[in-house]
Amino acid sequence: MTTPTRTESQNGTQNGPQDGTTEKLPIAKALNHALRAALDNDPKVLVMGEDVGKLGGVFRVTDGLQKDFGEERVIDTPLAESGIIGTAIGLALRGYRPVCEIQFDGFVFPAYDQIVTQLAKMHARALGMVRLPVVIRIPYAGGIGAVEHHSECPEALFAHVAGLKIVTPATSSDAYWMLRQAIECDDPVIFFEPKSRYWDKGEVNRAAIPGPLHAARVVRPGTDLTLVAYGPTVRTALQVATAAEEEGRSIEVIDLRSISPIDFDTLAESVRKTGRLVVAHEAPVFFGTGAELAARITERCFYHLEAPVVRVGGFHAPYPPARLEEEYLPGLDRILDGVDRAMAY
Repeated sequence: MTTPTRTESQNGTQNGPQDGTTEKLPIAKALNHALRAALDNDPKVLVMGEDVGKLGGVFRVTDGLQKDFGEERVIDTPLAESGIIGTAIGLALRGYRPVCEIQFDGFVFPAYDQIVTQLAKMHARALGMVRLPVVIRIPYAGGIGAVEHHSECPEALFAHVAGLKIVTPATSSDAYWMLRQAIECDDPVIFFEPKSRYWDKGEVNRAAIPGPLHAARVVRPGTDLTLVAYGPTVRTALQVATAAEEEGRSIEVIDLRSISPIDFDTLAESVRKTGRLVVAHEAPVFFGTGAELAARITERCFYHLEAPVVRVGGFHAPYPPARLEEEYLPGLDRILDGVDRAMAY
């Protein structure tokens, strides 16, 4: 079995031909283009999951791929998430680079055993002699009025597991480039896609990688307070910064992008400047990503903080019915309230 071709390096150097075009795409379409480019450039890349072929996926992210690349490379699997990931592990051991789709966030748990006890640990168990370049795409979070098990935010459950990389894009450009970088990564990557933002449009330049896969990004500079968000909450955080500006407050917004590893250097640099930190995410606050950010930044920036770190997120309760979704999710008003609490010190 030959080693898969590498057409695009992790550090952003690109060897394959590019047309250099910039176009405005919805996040779902940007992901489709990323998968298409990966399939086209590397014959060892496979796409597999429930209804990813003929249907093109529930959200049509894989639309047209099976028609163009065939049923042996875009594979409709049985409704068996554990089997999907177990098969992907075997394929990766044989030199392939599987990209698995889990239809909805709440459906990943039948595969949790395979992910945690096999996928995450096999590299260490083999003393570094094997690699498992498996990407698991998971549409996650709420905002679409779905029924139970379709609006979960399980990122913290995976971030706690050593051996996994966890990333989530918030823009079309990041959706395209981060997925391509994840597919080229030799380690397992859990790729969380904010389903409520699938139809948000943004510029995608397929000739310019925006940066390293695991680097956080300052998306709006500010001086009074640092507001960190990721995935579906980034757009809300930018709206908060705009609303706060009308009250004379300058908020720096950071898109975390990577949940494991976390770019603490970018966060710490911002907090040392602003003296205040608010973290917002859709997942429950209890034992969430914000808790780790609060602890680490408090350790690193204790003498620069003017106020305790404030966390704003979902409640420690099962995700509610669709009619109560708006009350559960951290919207503009709740995050602004968090900003007010931080600024009150």
